[in-house]
Amino acid sequence: MANVQADGQWYPPEWPERIRALASGALTPVVPKRAATVMLLKDTAGGPVVHMLRRRTSMAFAGGAYAYPGGGVDPRDDERHIRWAGPTRAWWADRLGVDETGAQAIVCAAVRETYEEAGVLLAGPTAETVVGDTTGDDWEADRAALVAREVSFAEFLDRRGLVLRSDLLGAWTRWITPEFEPRRYDTWFFVAALPEGQRTRNASTEADRTVWIAPREAAAAYDKGELLMMPPTIATLRQLTPYATAAEALGAAPARDLTPVLATARLEDGEIVLSWPGHDEFTKHIPTGGAPA
Repeated sequence: MANVQADGQWYPPEWPERIRALASGALTPVVPKRAATVMLLKDTAGGPVVHMLRRRTSMAFAGGAYAYPGGGVDPRDDERHIRWAGPTRAWWADRLGVDETGAQAIVCAAVRETYEEAGVLLAGPTAETVVGDTTGDDWEADRAALVAREVSFAEFLDRRGLVLRSDLLGAWTRWITPEFEPRRYDTWFFVAALPEGQRTRNASTEADRTVWIAPREAAAAYDKGELLMMPPTIATLRQLTPYATAAEALGAAPARDLTPVLATARLEDGEIVLSWPGHDEFTKHIPTGGAPA
């Protein structure tokens, strides 16, 4: 069972032991898998709201925590030709800090996971259009096949004659799971606006609830300990609060720094100090035999 701070920060009870093992050289870090997640926004009279899902409490990783649609990169999306709109693969490679095939796969993962987990598809018949309602039985059959990995995202787009709309995404930040975690991800966070005519639904088998919530409201609930989140989630929520519209947030994305955020652990005065560079609110002081404080 995960522990929860006075605020809503989630952390696993095995962290102190694993941090000590890493510091002593007894633990070899797992190589992180590439992943993507999308902060899907829509405008309301009170400002933009973001789509969040709550991970089932039975989940081994971050059960009960609120997060955004997202997941791992499918290696099949590295090489296959995809009908592509928006900035070139070379532009995305430079923006994301990877090669062109990697950039394609990461952008594909962002779009695919949003479709798999929220039923929203950032693709259209042409480079200037987006599909409308995607809740019909035929769409659901395709979505289920994607979830089951029976077809790759490239195959799905090709079969439906769709163009991936990379211009509807903005790269926002990049976080790498700490080296002491048994499951590690190198995750690119994107922002996107809900396309007109589409609507979200809880399509994820990993979530038991979804909400549209104002970033400021979600952050306040985290601060009260009412909503459970991991550091990247609450950090990105706080970063979204200044924007009055979804378009404003998307417009800010190209200038954002994508230097990876990676937690570090050091021994100091008989304690392990766990910190995330640039995010002081998450710093934890762990006594040599205790839990984070």
